[in-house]
Amino acid sequence: MHSQSHQQHSGATPQQHRERVRELLAGLLAQGATEELPLSKALGRGLATDIMAPVDLPPFANSQMDGFAVSSRDIDDGGTELRVSAAIPAGLAPAPLEPGMAAPIMTGAMMPDGADAVVPVERAEPAVFPEPGSNSSVRLPKTVAGTFVRPAGSDIRAGQLALRAGTFLGPGQLGLLAALGLDSAVVYRQLTVLLITTGDEVVEPGRKLAAGQIYDANAALLGAAMRQAGLRVIHPGIVPDKPGQLQELLLEHQASVDLIVSSGGVSKGAYEVVRQALAGQPVSFGHVSMQPGGPQGIGTCHGIPFFGFPGNPVSSLVSFEMFLRPVLSDLFGAPQPRPVTRARLAEGLSSPAGKHQVRRGTVAPDGTVRLEGGESSHLVHALALSNALVHVPLGTASLAAGEEVEVWML
Repeated sequence: MHSQSHQQHSGATPQQHRERVRELLAGLLAQGATEELPLSKALGRGLATDIMAPVDLPPFANSQMDGFAVSSRDIDDGGTELRVSAAIPAGLAPAPLEPGMAAPIMTGAMMPDGADAVVPVERAEPAVFPEPGSNSSVRLPKTVAGTFVRPAGSDIRAGQLALRAGTFLGPGQLGLLAALGLDSAVVYRQLTVLLITTGDEVVEPGRKLAAGQIYDANAALLGAAMRQAGLRVIHPGIVPDKPGQLQELLLEHQASVDLIVSSGGVSKGAYEVVRQALAGQPVSFGHVSMQPGGPQGIGTCHGIPFFGFPGNPVSSLVSFEMFLRPVLSDLFGAPQPRPVTRARLAEGLSSPAGKHQVRRGTVAPDGTVRLEGGESSHLVHALALSNALVHVPLGTASLAAGEEVEVWML
């Protein structure tokens, strides 16, 4: 059974910090930057306008089965033999059904006037369609009006709201727009992010490491997460620990980006280059009650929304998943929100009671979640083995094996 603590903690809660992120990015939404794209290019974008159905869907009553279109009044309780009229293929407007007749009809074909039901061909005697032009009859069982008929507008009526602004456009949504006869959609413009990684000790992958150096995982990790979320990423390379050089870089890109994200250089150390470079900008650096990802920077740089994430790779990704990704989804309809579910811990855990802990884990088909690695923010291998983020809320000091936790599927 989990234990609770009422320990006070300093800094904003994750929910409070996420709201600050939302307030900052709402300014981009207010600018109303949209574009109209053909459906073939709109996958993964957020719809910017409400879509009202321009037509009924389906646009006409049609058959749900291969069978015989009939008037239910023509068939007695014990079944009735009816003469067979011309077949009705899909894609053509049929002639009205005459009394006492049964018309062979294909799935999706338009119901003729005078018919109110379809009898599947396998229920007929004989259970086959007659040869075209043959003067034949068929015995059909009793049916009721509406059987195996898709009425016009039974999916959606003309004038009804089809999709709301802010909807993520996946295959199902694009299929609906196409079914309604629309060939394009007005979507939110793709946002461009300047991704900055810093540090004299950081080296591009592929180069040889000197003593005390590490490879830059953040550009690949954060860049991929951002592109997966639908952002256009500009990464100018690793910025050394020289505030003046970072200031020049920010000025160079200020006219071409919508937001700035940095990783590293936001803690309270003496050589935190991001803090030094933004000293004259309305940016605050503080601590969020979260592990990993506690140190956070937020504000504007030359009027552009700025978010400073910690430098450890796991901290950086968790910061993106906790703050930036869900706010983008909420405001702009893309990316699609992470699936949220509950899972049972395969093992117990402990957590700082004054922090919201985010662990990495693997959710199994049986609904249990196994933790991958420890709580440390440098464990990239554990992250790579995971398919979920495991959330341990503020005030929870420990959880036992078998207890339920919230997980976000990656």
